[in-house]
Amino acid sequence: MITVKEVKSKGDIREFIEFPLRLYRECPHFVPPLYSDEKRLIEAGGKPDISESVFLLAEEDGRTVGRIQGILHKQYNELHGTRRIRFTRFDSIDDERVSEALFSALESWGRERGMTEMCGPLGYSDLDREGMLIEGFEENSTFEEQYNYSYYPKLCEAAGLRKEVDWLEFELRAPEKPNEMLRRVSERVLDMHKLHVAQTSGLTKRQYINKYKDSFFDCLDECYSKLYGTVPISPEMREELVDQFMLIVNKEFLFLITDETDKVVAFGLCFPSIGDAVKRSGGRLTPMALIKVLLAVRTPKTIDLGLVAVRPEYQNSGINAVIIQGLVDMLSSGKAKRCETNLNLETNTAVISQWKHFTKRQHKRRRSYIKEI
Repeated sequence: MITVKEVKSKGDIREFIEFPLRLYRECPHFVPPLYSDEKRLIEAGGKPDISESVFLLAEEDGRTVGRIQGILHKQYNELHGTRRIRFTRFDSIDDERVSEALFSALESWGRERGMTEMCGPLGYSDLDREGMLIEGFEENSTFEEQYNYSYYPKLCEAAGLRKEVDWLEFELRAPEKPNEMLRRVSERVLDMHKLHVAQTSGLTKRQYINKYKDSFFDCLDECYSKLYGTVPISPEMREELVDQFMLIVNKEFLFLITDETDKVVAFGLCFPSIGDAVKRSGGRLTPMALIKVLLAVRTPKTIDLGLVAVRPEYQNSGINAVIIQGLVDMLSSGKAKRCETNLNLETNTAVISQWKHFTKRQHKRRRSYIKEI
């Protein structure tokens, strides 16, 4: 018999974090999140004024067979006039009884709070892991996104969930030939609008981030406000995200475009890929894992493209050419051999069309599901 319980004790928290580590122990494509980040997130349990969370474990015969997190994102519901709960951190053995028990318990939790829909996988913000992998199971996951086995979509569909939206992911490599037209357009755009690429020289990583972080997040919120599942990032969450990503940031891959006042008007946010560095440690920053992470950050073979954004007043100015040229230069210079785009909404043709400037391969697809509850 499958039973579902809410995570309450320190032992429950440990089990919630460690279950997927056991489930994917033999999977070469799975990349765990940092153990300390997961522990801190679960202990915090969300922000009472913005969101409410619940963490559930499924058990059978005394052993854990599944887990799931539910989020009632009050801010998102108020902004969009919805009554939704989100699910995330869903993991299960290949057994429909387990997934049905978990989703059923989460639906009850949502209904008790007056909610009428469940969607996901979605986290607290657009910088969390989101989407369920439905194509590309043979590909390595990035650190920023969650891997899942090929039977997961079947478990969701058996529980009555259906597609709401898909994201596409691409692998990018340097183009076979340089595009001089792209470079000329890039240089002209900067000159016409009196913009410049933020320089990293003379500043430590912390100084660079502190200088631009507020303007960066303002740009992010403005540009992503109407995209699926996104919410404004609160001041507290901004600081948490800076602390969370500080270790894996290399300022050479933070491509910021600023105006004459140093206001960020566009950016291409890239991270050195640290997936291989944390695989064997289960996300724990052991001394050996930390050394591997630092080496990967300093001299990455792959970079992960986190986000691309252009403020609305510049979106028809050709400024995308500056971001694309910067990414082409990164790959062509040998700073990294390849780039993983992470998630692009399948309907966001403006972004997807930019990858024509690279040697590209669309290799993964992720899905967000929805269900009336």
